[in-house]
Amino acid sequence: MRPADIEALAAPGRPALRGNLLLTALSHPDLKANAARSALRRVSLDGGESAWTHGPRDSAPSISPDGRWVAFLRAGEGKGADGSPQLHVMPADGGEARRLTSLHLGAGEPVWAPDSRRIAFTARVPEPGRYGTEDADGETPEPAAEAPRRITRMDYRLDDVGFVGDRPLRLFVVDAAEPAEDPEPLTGAGYDASHPAWTPDGTRVVFTAPPEWGAAESDFRDICAISAEGGEPEVVVRGDGYSERPAFGADGTLFYFGQSFEEHREAGMTGLYAATPEFGAGPVKARRLTDIETVDCESSAGAPAPRGSEVLVAVRNRGAVELRAVAADAADAPLADLPVVYADRTALRSFTLDGSVLAAVIATPSSAGEVVLLGGGEPRVLTDYSKPLRDKGIRPMIELETTAPDGYPVHGWLVLPEGEGPHPVLRVIHGGPFTQQEWAVFDEAQVYAAAGYAVVVGNPRGSAGYGQTHGHAITNGFGTVDVDDVLALLDKALERPDLDASRVGVMGGSYGGFMTSWLAAHHGERFKAAWSERAVNAWDSMVGSSDIGYFFVDAYIGASPEVQRDRSPLSYADRIEIPFAVVHSEHDWRCPLEQAERMFVALRRAGAPAEMLLFPGEGHELTRSGRPRHRVQRFEAVLEWWARHL
Repeated sequence: MRPADIEALAAPGRPALRGNLLLTALSHPDLKANAARSALRRVSLDGGESAWTHGPRDSAPSISPDGRWVAFLRAGEGKGADGSPQLHVMPADGGEARRLTSLHLGAGEPVWAPDSRRIAFTARVPEPGRYGTEDADGETPEPAAEAPRRITRMDYRLDDVGFVGDRPLRLFVVDAAEPAEDPEPLTGAGYDASHPAWTPDGTRVVFTAPPEWGAAESDFRDICAISAEGGEPEVVVRGDGYSERPAFGADGTLFYFGQSFEEHREAGMTGLYAATPEFGAGPVKARRLTDIETVDCESSAGAPAPRGSEVLVAVRNRGAVELRAVAADAADAPLADLPVVYADRTALRSFTLDGSVLAAVIATPSSAGEVVLLGGGEPRVLTDYSKPLRDKGIRPMIELETTAPDGYPVHGWLVLPEGEGPHPVLRVIHGGPFTQQEWAVFDEAQVYAAAGYAVVVGNPRGSAGYGQTHGHAITNGFGTVDVDDVLALLDKALERPDLDASRVGVMGGSYGGFMTSWLAAHHGERFKAAWSERAVNAWDSMVGSSDIGYFFVDAYIGASPEVQRDRSPLSYADRIEIPFAVVHSEHDWRCPLEQAERMFVALRRAGAPAEMLLFPGEGHELTRSGRPRHRVQRFEAVLEWWARHL
């Protein structure tokens, strides 16, 4: 796989299923347009697929309960409402799409009511005079001429979104047959409403919102409800942490994903919860169905899916994402007790359920995702979106297992280039830290392997997928046992005679960038050079400059300024002697640009051979969802760097 081959990374989105109609939005980077392109595809339950829409930016299909209509989002090429994703609906048996909304910043994913007529969604609503809207005087100021923002709280911006206090996320309901020209939001402007879901009788919409309707900063989220006709919202489930993706069972039981903050506010295991709301009677307490130590639900794969007396959920497990069944009356059920619906050396990206028919999008070590029919025997792959990628040449993932110096088990993979070697080696460290390297195609490893490098990746302590104790192991301990695990896995790989232990480089982004900086300062003799990207280098300034810094740093590192400095790679920049690349995006608000600038200047002042590479107009997610040309340019810069130093 070469840098420009990212265009072959075709990824189907969450499928929509009703009867024999199965739809997905297929997206891929487009280098000529320098944007992501997507269109809806119809997948046959017997195998094969065909175009349903032609894009260029169609997404989020949702089929009405009666099977007659398909709602989806369509974005245009213009500015404002013409370029933002807008809600559309079309007949399920084909025909022209009708546009339902013209919201300036666009609409969110559609959620059908049980009556197959109304649709709930969320949308950001800007203050007048901002983001290209008219102000009180009827003028439309340019961004640089907007009025100053008055900020009174710490959660005022979000990476890859921007400022949020002046464009809250509000809940809407629209009539698909007779949409209002200018729909009014149901929820207020003082808080974000997220994850809408209809009650079974269609009278209310439940959603998540911060406590006390956003009166103060909080990463807690309650489950709330409001009449579909409007009125005052109410809290129906008050959790002990974060809540998301509510879904109702046929009997009115409400299931949702949550994280408990009673003991830990970092590396939170996402569990399945259940409650029976008592509308109008005040909030109720939910019960946790899954074990907090062993079960970590992957909420991005979709809401809990009730099926008879059980609920289907995706879970992270040792680099895989599996589909498991949880009994609806379970209490703290451990992973070992959850029946396997689907599990393999793959990552289930999303799934949908209609009656007894279950479809999923599953990524593998050689694909970004295929639509697969599950249940009733062996999984049946219905699409072949990965063929163009396989034609580019995909190298297999070789599993590695070893132990750290303290005897702790370490798990990871090696991606080998073609040829006998000995090959130069790249130790690539993932971000998070509470995420996992997966049994799925990793474009970075494939590009580097195609260029002749052996790539070592893995899940050191602090990662997800190995239990809560594993995830919490580096709380107040960044740069300790995680370093042991990173180096132990590298040493395991270097036992192979086809790897060259004298030519090893280290690289990573975000937390992986922190680890790269830390290793270069404390174990620089192990590496020829380092590539540290979107890194945390100074915890003290991270507190006040990152969108999540005001709570993330205290939770993971601690509030002591002395400890923050002790755990900061910047404090040890004068120890770094190897060639060091500082790589960052100019609009990164997760690990702000000053993290790169301070490190680069400290390295240069200390005489280190350091370079800095800055990407304009990009945020923290450049390598995954940045502009396609920047992604290719980054790959080319990475390969040029390692060609020089390895």
